[in-house]
Amino acid sequence: MKQLRSSRFRTSLWLPLLTTAVLAAQSGFGLAHRAAVVEDTNQAATLSILAYNIRHGAGNDDIVDLSRAASVINALDPDIVTLQEVDSAVDRTEGVDQATVLGELTGMGSVFGAFFDYQGGRYGMAILSDLPIVSHENYRLPDGLEPRTALATKIRLTESSDEIIVIGIHLYATAEERYAQASRLIEILREETTPIILAGDFNSTPDSEVVDLFKQAGWHVPDKGEDHLTFRSDDPDREIDYVMVRPKERFEIDKLDVIDEPLVSDHRPVLLQLRLLELDQDD
Repeated sequence: MKQLRSSRFRTSLWLPLLTTAVLAAQSGFGLAHRAAVVEDTNQAATLSILAYNIRHGAGNDDIVDLSRAASVINALDPDIVTLQEVDSAVDRTEGVDQATVLGELTGMGSVFGAFFDYQGGRYGMAILSDLPIVSHENYRLPDGLEPRTALATKIRLTESSDEIIVIGIHLYATAEERYAQASRLIEILREETTPIILAGDFNSTPDSEVVDLFKQAGWHVPDKGEDHLTFRSDDPDREIDYVMVRPKERFEIDKLDVIDEPLVSDHRPVLLQLRLLELDQDD
């Protein structure tokens, strides 16, 4: 389990000839002092979530290289990662189980959620976690141009058994289809009382009906600040990747950064650092 960094992360991450350790130093944060998430019950548990559409490991140079995606993840040192566009035993990526390989390269546990069968294997999403994954479920959503799911994991944060739900999402393809998918996910989670983090590629801009629907359903969408565009990574012109939380009162947002990484994928990674707050005993 990993201790969070207090530095800013808005920096170009991929320098092909550098090791991960040097890369981290260049970015202003190191990989030392790795420790468990806060376990003092008098403090708020702190963690970082990375949302990253990795385009099945294919960079903007069309080279498939999972080690580059792993280097980005290792340099940012998140506790939990939601990955979109992940292959499992697919011909185009040489039959590699990408979730498992990325788990091995980052030293994190991995869970894969398939959308559909593709080229001899399956295509979907994954979640990596440096914290214990208690359970997981891959919820089927209304089909768009391609079938879609929401990959949900229940994750234990501390020795005192605090838990959160982290859900990876990749909505697709038309506005109408994305709205139907978002509506179904909101319905699935309507009665859930555990704090939830929803992260991924929503393919929807901040002024869209989809993002507005999540806000109306009680989801908090933290502001990314001035540097908020997430696609395309080599010439970003839109914001379509998010990390959302619910309920807002259970979370304190420390920082939210979009990472300037123009090569490894066509999406820029989004990194959220937050604290899980204790329930007010008077409530």
